[in-house]
Amino acid sequence: MERLFYPKVVAVIGASPQEGKVGNTIMKNLRNFSGTVYAVNPKYSEILGFPCYPSVLKIPENVDLAIIVVPAKLVPKAVEECGRRGVEGAVVISAGFKEAGIEGAKLERELVEVAERYGVKLVGPNCLGMINTEIAMNATFSRVAPEKGRIAFLSQSGAFILAVLEWSKRNGVGFSKVVSLGNKAMIDESDFLEYLAKDDSTDVILIYMEGVEDGRKFMRVAKSVARRKPVVVMKAGKSQSGAKAASSHTGSLAGSYEAYRAAFRQSGVIEASSVEELFDFALLLLKYRKAGNLAILTNSGGPGVIAADACDQFGVPLANFNFETIRKLKEFLPAESNFYNPVDILGDASAERFSRSLQILSEDENVDIVLAILTPTAQMDFLKAAESVVGKNAVCCFMGGESVDEPERILRSSGIPNFFDPVRAVRAISVLRRYSEISAKERVEEDLDVSVEREKAEEIIEKLLESGGRVVGAEGLPVLEAYGIEVAPYGIARNVDEARDIAESIGYPVVLKVVSPDVVHKSDVGGVKLNVGENDFEKAFFEILSNVEGRMPKARIEGVLVQKMVDGGKELIVGMKRDPQFGPMIMFGMGGVYVEVLKDVSFRIAPITKREAHEMVREVKAYRILRGLRGEKPADIDAIADLLLRVSKLSLDHPEVLEMDLNPVKVFESGYAVVDFRMVLGEEV
Repeated sequence: MERLFYPKVVAVIGASPQEGKVGNTIMKNLRNFSGTVYAVNPKYSEILGFPCYPSVLKIPENVDLAIIVVPAKLVPKAVEECGRRGVEGAVVISAGFKEAGIEGAKLERELVEVAERYGVKLVGPNCLGMINTEIAMNATFSRVAPEKGRIAFLSQSGAFILAVLEWSKRNGVGFSKVVSLGNKAMIDESDFLEYLAKDDSTDVILIYMEGVEDGRKFMRVAKSVARRKPVVVMKAGKSQSGAKAASSHTGSLAGSYEAYRAAFRQSGVIEASSVEELFDFALLLLKYRKAGNLAILTNSGGPGVIAADACDQFGVPLANFNFETIRKLKEFLPAESNFYNPVDILGDASAERFSRSLQILSEDENVDIVLAILTPTAQMDFLKAAESVVGKNAVCCFMGGESVDEPERILRSSGIPNFFDPVRAVRAISVLRRYSEISAKERVEEDLDVSVEREKAEEIIEKLLESGGRVVGAEGLPVLEAYGIEVAPYGIARNVDEARDIAESIGYPVVLKVVSPDVVHKSDVGGVKLNVGENDFEKAFFEILSNVEGRMPKARIEGVLVQKMVDGGKELIVGMKRDPQFGPMIMFGMGGVYVEVLKDVSFRIAPITKREAHEMVREVKAYRILRGLRGEKPADIDAIADLLLRVSKLSLDHPEVLEMDLNPVKVFESGYAVVDFRMVLGEEV
């Protein structure tokens, strides 16, 4: 990887003297490169003053990095020649690979085989290229070269990089490294993350992501990197149409957005929902790494109130000033001022009043960071105000037009961002608080201390697969029991006499449900009877059989489930779905309307820890109901967490279990009981 970023000799295969050609733009961009550059094109002996050779094999010295811009069908041969010449890294700009369809995918596989055979590390194909500002290496076809900075930027979209580079020049944002990932045929974002974690010239890592191929690898790497350096990701392809567009764009698998969100959270990755957020977060994280309590200082009450509301919205705590701070403010501020948080120094405030107030707030041990909000009153000198902010733990919100251009330049030169919108400023500050928690958190990989009978569950699952069952209901309950998951007392009967014996042993009233691999929605075909007593038991049993046979005559009926009618408690849903990129994704939520209408659920990627299980429970909006409302006794939160841990372990131990729904689960003051269950079996995705 070091040779990719710090080559001494670069060869451009497909270089061109023709204006407008990609090979020409790249040659121009490499004019300031600190190393040696060669052109490769059989038609020329020299291009733009660089020596040109017919093949990389003919270059008289060892080449560290090849930039390849020939037609797609010629790329495998070009990489093979690089391998024979001992070139260790290649950036394939050329398009026409898996993003172009089946034939392109075949060509990409051939390309990878060649690269692996010769040990060539491959970036791309179908990418913009790479930039390392430290050595003035701009191996892209961008018209703009970025300034030096300490942000590394990885992107699956080359066009997005082009737009960002132009924007960055205008806004004074610099980069250390820029990488266009393209199709990620060999090297992906996880590999670059691992390298950038150790890169002394990089402080913050940004990623524009459409999808990852190996989600678990990404989580493992990001978890390690994020504790040392902030990793901020903008995920595109969240919606179904967006995911489809992402797939056609780079041939990536987008996966489910819920899985990405869960993975980001567990890995310590900060997610940005827009381009604006991506760079707001990055610029603030360059300057500060933690923020606790916030003080708001303003010369206008309105924006101060807006900021205070945003603090409540984004979970940013407002500082409680100590007595000495309030005393000092009262000594010199007008009596009409507000001396408490937010501090309003009034519309007639001068830069001197602002500067003195800022100094007092900065000295308060209860204040971690100050949000300085100023509007362009006649009395306010923005230049002097900006100069007084330099050196303070502050974020600015100088609200104006041309009057703040020069003050903003002063702030920017000191790494202090300026926002026009107070809400936008507070949102960015909230990320500082989030990152301070990530970097301080020691992740302890807890041993899942749950006793299970894995082999017993394996035997049951094998028999279910052999019987041809893919969607499994009551017949799969023994799998849950093998993992110590509490199930409401039940039995499966083949005839009415067996059913009656089971009902008498577990006690009336009971629930009766048809057992059939062909009936997924049992209630819809009259296959369920609730609250069945002793007197109407036989009638209910035969009604179920009659209903199902009448509405689904071809359905295989394997028996009837007799289960204890569980009253009381609160309804929960616990589920698992195996995501193609990240593996088992565990879901938790309140049952009934909370999940069906409000979608009030939380997700995590397995394996989960005990702490994460408790977080899942606390995250749902209906958590207060579990804690007990209006004198109700609280539900057994520890038991719910234990259930989530067992479902997590089951999903990891048995990859042939593709989906699970434990719905409903009744939770009580002490313990819980799974009332209904559905499991989908098949080959691992």
